[in-house]
Amino acid sequence: MSLDCGRKPEHPEETHANSTQTEDHPCIAWSGLSRKIPVLVFHAETVVSKGGEFRDIGERYNLAFKIVRTESRLVRSILSSHGFHEVHPNSNDFNLMWTGIHLKPYLLRGLQDFQKVNHFPRSYELTRKDRLYKNIQRMQQVHGFKRFHIIPQSFILPSEYQEFCSSCAKDKGPWIIKPVASSRGRGIYLVSSPNQIPMDENILVSRYINNPLLIDDFKFDVRLYVLVTSYEPLIIYLYEEGLARFATVKYDHAAKNIKNQFMHLTNYSVNKKSSDYVSCDDPEVEDYGNKWSMSAMLRYLKQEGKDTALLMGQVEDLVIKAVLSAEQQIATACKMYVPHRNNCFELYGFDVLIDSNLKPWLLEVNLSPSLACDAPLDLKIKASMISDMFSLVGEFCPLQSTIVLRFQVNYLLNIVH
Repeated sequence: MSLDCGRKPEHPEETHANSTQTEDHPCIAWSGLSRKIPVLVFHAETVVSKGGEFRDIGERYNLAFKIVRTESRLVRSILSSHGFHEVHPNSNDFNLMWTGIHLKPYLLRGLQDFQKVNHFPRSYELTRKDRLYKNIQRMQQVHGFKRFHIIPQSFILPSEYQEFCSSCAKDKGPWIIKPVASSRGRGIYLVSSPNQIPMDENILVSRYINNPLLIDDFKFDVRLYVLVTSYEPLIIYLYEEGLARFATVKYDHAAKNIKNQFMHLTNYSVNKKSSDYVSCDDPEVEDYGNKWSMSAMLRYLKQEGKDTALLMGQVEDLVIKAVLSAEQQIATACKMYVPHRNNCFELYGFDVLIDSNLKPWLLEVNLSPSLACDAPLDLKIKASMISDMFSLVGEFCPLQSTIVLRFQVNYLLNIVH
């Protein structure tokens, strides 16, 4: 199969004809000083109503995608409904690769200028709990502890066991234990003393934040969606919407409750197993059950007299500083392995806890955040987010007939460092 998405038109009138055909197309906007650059705009509503007019552009330019070692019905649905066709995971004829794993260096080096993959090399510098902690710790040492005080006090065991014991002697806890490379709440539990911790694997132990901000007496955290399109220069986008995820048992910091995961952990993967979990079947209701939209959570806090503008400013600051902590390592890897500047992009899932003083704390950064849509609210938020992401990440075709992807709506933050 040959890709013809980047071919130059043989005759000038062909360019004019294509421009005329796409001038009023729902998936095309025109940008640039002369308003002559075609911009491909993805529409979230195609997930529900797949009108033929949305498929025209992708089919016309023979755009292709492949999905490798992951399952994402949402990504497949959005791309297919915009005329992208799926190729075999082993095919090299693609515009976009969506994968659940990091690519080997030889695969990165083989990318052409119009091909994109959804991971940067060495993104684990952000998404592995031990690497994130070490990178932020380094920034604290270089720029001052207060400026990068965005994560709870932490230790990597067993290598920092003595330092952990010294800290426990001053303040016994509780502490929260997390395997350094796990996800979805697996292997997480609370302890009150060092002798409750096994030393047979590498773990991150962090001071438990025992004064969480509560809504109706329930603990919650916020899942934020952060897109990085470049590490040199560093360009970060924060999606304007997210998910507030609630525990299923009312919060009580008494020591007797230390083992109650449904009280202390806010992970959806944990709480959906609770008999008390409440789901909402109406996508227009965003403040009911154990999963709210972030905007509904902010409206609630504002009604309670909280300074939500200040809170979101601190959240943006936290996101920027976390990504900055890994910038050098990832940018260096890009220089070594990535042949073209725009080959890679990355969607991260930031999990943030807000304490009773309205201070946000970074709990972890997720590689390949879940795009599962188990409730209508999930589909509403994630479909719009993914559509906007694909409208932003860059060119899918080379040369003059390129469909240039640009971001249209819904991101709050664009930081160029």
